[in-house]
Amino acid sequence: MSLILRNRREKRFKAIGFSAIVFSLLCVISLFASVITAGAPSFKQTFLKFELDLPAEKLDKSGEKDITIMKKISTVGYKKILLQQLKLNLDKNGIDYSQLSKKELQNMISKEAPAQLRYAVLADPTLLDKTFSWETLANGRVDAYYKGRVTFESAQIDVMVSPKQLILADVMKDAGVLVVKFNPQFFTWPDASDLRPEAAGLGVAFLGSFYMMLIVFFLAVPISVCTSIFLEEFAPTNRITDFIEINISNLAAVPSIVFGILGLSLFINFGGLPQSAPIVGGLCLTLMTLPTVVIASRASIKAVPPSLRDAALALGASKTQAVFHHVLPSAAPGILTGTIIGLAQALGETAPLLLIGMVAFVREFPSLPPGGVMEPATALPVQIYNWTVRGDPAFVERASGAIIVLLTFMIAMNLLAIILRRRLEKRW
Repeated sequence: MSLILRNRREKRFKAIGFSAIVFSLLCVISLFASVITAGAPSFKQTFLKFELDLPAEKLDKSGEKDITIMKKISTVGYKKILLQQLKLNLDKNGIDYSQLSKKELQNMISKEAPAQLRYAVLADPTLLDKTFSWETLANGRVDAYYKGRVTFESAQIDVMVSPKQLILADVMKDAGVLVVKFNPQFFTWPDASDLRPEAAGLGVAFLGSFYMMLIVFFLAVPISVCTSIFLEEFAPTNRITDFIEINISNLAAVPSIVFGILGLSLFINFGGLPQSAPIVGGLCLTLMTLPTVVIASRASIKAVPPSLRDAALALGASKTQAVFHHVLPSAAPGILTGTIIGLAQALGETAPLLLIGMVAFVREFPSLPPGGVMEPATALPVQIYNWTVRGDPAFVERASGAIIVLLTFMIAMNLLAIILRRRLEKRW
């Protein structure tokens, strides 16, 4: 009877464990499904296809293609020309736009389009007085119409779009003047203002996160590995080393926002480093990553069999030679795995970066290192936060798309850590 009860309890325990795993997987799948459903439309964008013939007499009044003079033509001038070119393209395709006012027709084009055309002409003045194909962003509300966020009913009460504009958009799409396609600029363009969400991108956030990860890698890894080697192989066992080990474990459990407060007071208020700069974010994330990498490195070094050290010492190697020629190479897979996991954790941190001012609106790309690490930038998790607090639903959509990108990076880094551990680990 006792054996039957034990078997029943074992089956019940297995069933509970299996149910917990299934429930956890369902929660994860539900989370990923909701994020992907909300963020997938951000990778598509609505574009207007133009055949442009830009008049040189309006954009290059000197006729000498002097960039200094051409820069005096502001985006207002390009805006007027774009409206004229839109009318010409609609006439060419036999599309009637007489029901729309001048303002409604102008609002079919993104407010970012005149600036993009201006940059293109200044970069290549030979575009003037020459017919060429050009694609530009459609208005954010028109884009939202093809993503299901705007309907004819909502357009009747929306001051940003009218049903007549949506009808014209459908006609333009049938004529091939308007297309909805994959938007690679989402990964390369900088952030945009509240009036032009369709132009917002992750370019500056990518660069800022990359700079910070470089700083974390080149600071956290050498310091962590050297600390681990000293504590495991060379440090005497006394109260001082016990105190250091306890504090390393405690630092690993400190909330990340505390490191943000530390970075604000130490690096900005005391050190005088600029706010919103990758150097400050990298230093904060380095402090936060150090305990994680130290603990992983120490565990990996400790896992190396003592016989390997004894054999090296017996053959005449010094303590330093035994550690660096035999112990450290054997512990390298675990150290590498801990490093990648620590970098993945730092990549997804938001709270420390918010406190050091990286939530600021940044449109200009930072320059190449080393000067670029001192210039304003943002990061992927901060960009997500920034978009979620804006009013336009298009920014929330882009935030979900950025979450997909960030999750992809973090999953890839963790998979890389697992693959390297499996391939490089040694069985003792």
